[in-house]
Amino acid sequence: MKKQLLSLVFAAGLLASQPVQAADKLTLLLDWFINPDHAPLVTAQTKGFFAAEGLEVEIIEPADPAMPPKLVAAGRGDIAVSYQPTLHAQIEEDLPLKWIGTLVETPLNSLIVLKDGPIKELADLKGKTIGFSVSGFEDAMLGQMLRSVGLTMDDVELVNVNFALSGSLLSGQVDAVIGAYRNFELTQIEIEGKAGKAFFPEENGVPVFDELIYVVNKDKTDDPRFRKFLAAVEAATIYLTNHPEEAWNAFIEAYPHLNDELNKRAWTDTLPRFAKRPATLDEGRYQRFAEFMADAGLIGTVPPVESFAEEIR
Repeated sequence: MKKQLLSLVFAAGLLASQPVQAADKLTLLLDWFINPDHAPLVTAQTKGFFAAEGLEVEIIEPADPAMPPKLVAAGRGDIAVSYQPTLHAQIEEDLPLKWIGTLVETPLNSLIVLKDGPIKELADLKGKTIGFSVSGFEDAMLGQMLRSVGLTMDDVELVNVNFALSGSLLSGQVDAVIGAYRNFELTQIEIEGKAGKAFFPEENGVPVFDELIYVVNKDKTDDPRFRKFLAAVEAATIYLTNHPEEAWNAFIEAYPHLNDELNKRAWTDTLPRFAKRPATLDEGRYQRFAEFMADAGLIGTVPPVESFAEEIR
């Protein structure tokens, strides 16, 4: 018995003397400043899911939201959070990028009006002003939504409101806004004492698309860190789904400046939209949306899905 105890003590001492294997470092570039859209990523960080996969993930907020995919394409970051429409456009520009996963698997983008205003149906937009922030995809989305009710872009007046979507609607500067997020702007308008109404593109002629995705340099998809990253995000998303309040508390402990009514409600509103299987690719969805982008004149060709998206197993 004494010999067994001595052997156990020796073995424990030997293990303790072994160097701890360093975690693999990984740089994650966000699409925007931290907010509830990034809940699975923050949960993976705060609840140890990245660490459990042997990863040390540096989450970076961008100075310029347009830059993260370009930096990853140039080898100056490992993974970027981006948008499905942006990926299609950047593939057209020959940026060496590939999809490896999905963060938010439904559109968040929408067209919003005031509930007590004159616009009750999309057809009521004829002759009205619509505020926007970014041209290109938003124009194509709006154009398709208008066509679904027999209107064209000539039937409305577009006004660049420079990201002041809620404010321009509340002030009466415009009658509607396109590009507003259903999980943020609707609540923001309500907090200001008004009620908003959202028209969803996927219910009005626009193919369903993933709002937020993960992209990497196309020549680096065999990096073993990416499989670990996606496994951690999947585990964090399940935890987040099962324990939203605990995850929220960890979120605001890490980012106390976000502890307000808008972010708390956005947290709840976004929960159903996170991809529970982030590494799973819906090829049909990406094919249909690429065809929509081509029909809208945003891209010239529809490349094979496997050329810009890859499941990592």
